[in-house]
Amino acid sequence: MVTNSSLHYTIIKHIIDKGFAPDILVLAEALNSNVSTIEQGLYDLQEYHGVVLHPNEPKIWVIHPFSLAPTNFLVRSARGMWWGNCAWCSLGIAALLKEDLSITTTYGAHGDKVEIHIVNGKIKEADLYIHFPIPMKNAWSNVIYTCSTMLVFKDEQQINNWTKQHNIPKGDIQPISNIWEFSKEWYGKHLDPEWKKWTIQEAKEMFAKYNLNHPIWKLEDGSERF
Repeated sequence: MVTNSSLHYTIIKHIIDKGFAPDILVLAEALNSNVSTIEQGLYDLQEYHGVVLHPNEPKIWVIHPFSLAPTNFLVRSARGMWWGNCAWCSLGIAALLKEDLSITTTYGAHGDKVEIHIVNGKIKEADLYIHFPIPMKNAWSNVIYTCSTMLVFKDEQQINNWTKQHNIPKGDIQPISNIWEFSKEWYGKHLDPEWKKWTIQEAKEMFAKYNLNHPIWKLEDGSERF
């Protein structure tokens, strides 16, 4: 049976193992199904906020924390390489892989190159920061844009200059070490065959647990999943 959980698990495992997303025929074979059922399953998974498809076809564009198109975040380990959608997602990939790796990016997506190393579960460059400018209650209004703005910086002054230069509101600034710990729990079950999206209430509780108390992280009550 094709469910959100089984489809999500099959896609994520294929990306980790192969470095790219499975197409519909591969998914149909893996799940002992047919093309039309898989296509509908992908649209259902998108409605569930479990995948982002290309605008005009049921082809996987993003399945958090992975991007299937080039981004400013390249995650590399001995096993392979993957694109993360943003700083948070890249740490999410690291949380799933559970191995030594590097994340290559640039400050503010246009500054100097920076490499982040995770060794034995710890970030070596723990003095960096991640900026979150988009309110989480609006994140899924355009999740590609939201992710593209979650970037790495060396300090608050660099963030101030960046927001002024690009006319993007200043949001929350978090130490990368805190977002790493948060990412371990947020993305830790994404390779679980019984995976389910966090509810709004679960997301609120997790934000509070990691002291994500800035107004950017405020979510409105609702029955949908975050």
